[in-house]
Amino acid sequence: MPAFEYLALDAAGKRRRGMLEGDSTRQVRQSLREQGLSPLSVEPVGESDGALPRRGRRRTRLPADELAMFTRQLATLLLSGAPLADALGTALRQARKPRVQRVLSGVRARVVEGRGMAAGMADFPAVFDEVFRATVAAGEQSGRLDTVLARLADYTESRQALQSRVQQALIYPSFLVVMAIAILAGLLGYVVPKIVQVFSTMHAQLPLLTRTLIAISGFLRHGWWWLLLLVIALVFGVRALLRKPAPRAAWQRFVLRLPFFGRLTRGIETARFARTLSILTASGVPILEGLEIARQVVHNLPMREALADATLRVREGSGIAAALERSGYFPPMAVYLIASGEGGGQLEAMLERAAQQQEREAHGLIGTALALFEPLTIVVMGMIVFTIVLAILLPIFRLDQLVR
Repeated sequence: MPAFEYLALDAAGKRRRGMLEGDSTRQVRQSLREQGLSPLSVEPVGESDGALPRRGRRRTRLPADELAMFTRQLATLLLSGAPLADALGTALRQARKPRVQRVLSGVRARVVEGRGMAAGMADFPAVFDEVFRATVAAGEQSGRLDTVLARLADYTESRQALQSRVQQALIYPSFLVVMAIAILAGLLGYVVPKIVQVFSTMHAQLPLLTRTLIAISGFLRHGWWWLLLLVIALVFGVRALLRKPAPRAAWQRFVLRLPFFGRLTRGIETARFARTLSILTASGVPILEGLEIARQVVHNLPMREALADATLRVREGSGIAAALERSGYFPPMAVYLIASGEGGGQLEAMLERAAQQQEREAHGLIGTALALFEPLTIVVMGMIVFTIVLAILLPIFRLDQLVR
C-alpha cells in the first residue's frame, strides 16, 4: 500500500503535516476528513519517479547519524525475528523527525507492495547511495538482510565517527585562525593609523618597512571592500572551475603528487574503497559488480579512473592487487594485504584490514598536521606582530634624524 504525505487544517485552523498509507489520494483524503481534518494537499512519498508532483520529487537528505541509527534499529529488529514490513513499521512509529518518517514510510510502502526494500530505497537516492542499495539488494537475494544491515550500520557509524573526530579536531585551529585574522585587522585598521599619524607632519622620508605598513593599513581602511570582492570572486571562480571534470582531475592529480596531502588523500580514498568492497563481497555481490560500485565512492578522479582500468583488467583475468598496483596510486601496504587475501581465500577480511590500516594511518597524519598547525599559527602570528612593532619603532629610533 503506497504512502502519502499530506498537509491539512484541523478544526482550529492550524496546519498539520503527516503521512498516511492508502490505495489512492482519494482514499487518504477521505481518511483525513473522517479524522476531522481538511486536506490541502496529498502527494505520494518518493522521489525517483519523474511523474511525481514537485513536492514528491524533492530530495530528502539525512545526516549520517540518523541514517546509522535507523539502520541499526532495523538490523536489531530483523535479527530478533520480526518481518521486514513490521520492522519498518516499528521504526516508523519510533521516528520523531518528519524527514526520517518520510523515508521510512516510503520504503515500507514499497515493501508492502512486494517490491523489496532495495526498490523502496531507490526512491530516495539522496539518502541511500548506490553502495547502500546494492548491498541491501544482495542481502535480500541471499536471505541475510539482517546481517547485511548490521554491517551497513557499522560502516555508517564508523564513517560518521570519523567525520565527527575531524570536525572536532578542526574547532580549535579554526578559532585560532579567526582570532589571528581579527587581531591583525584591528592592528592594521585602527592601532597602526593612530600611531603613525605622529610621523605624518614630518617631511623626512620614513623607513621602507614603515611606509609599507602605512600603505597596507591605508588600503585595508579604504579599500577593504575591493579585497572582499576579490576573495569572493576568487572563491566562486575556483569552485566553478573545479566543477568541470578536466580541471578538477588536473588539480586532484597535482594533489596526489604533494608529499603530505598526496599520501593523506591516497590513504583516505583507499580506505573508503577497501571498506566498501569488503561489505559488498561479504554481502554476496559479484566481485566485478562490487568493483564497479566501490569505484563510485572514490572522490579523487585519477584514482577513480585507475579503478576503472583495474576493473577491466580483473574482467580479463588479472588479480585485484596486481591491477591496483599498476596504477601506482594505491599504498603498497593495502595492495599487499589485498594480495594476501586473494591468495589465502580471505579477500573480505583482508579488505577490511586494509581499510582499518589506512584509516589508522590517515588519523595519525591528521593528528600530526593539527598538532603542528597550532604552534605554527602562533609563530606566524608572532612574526607578523613583530614586523608591525618593528615598523612602528624604526622611526622612533631615528627620531632625531627625522626631526633634522
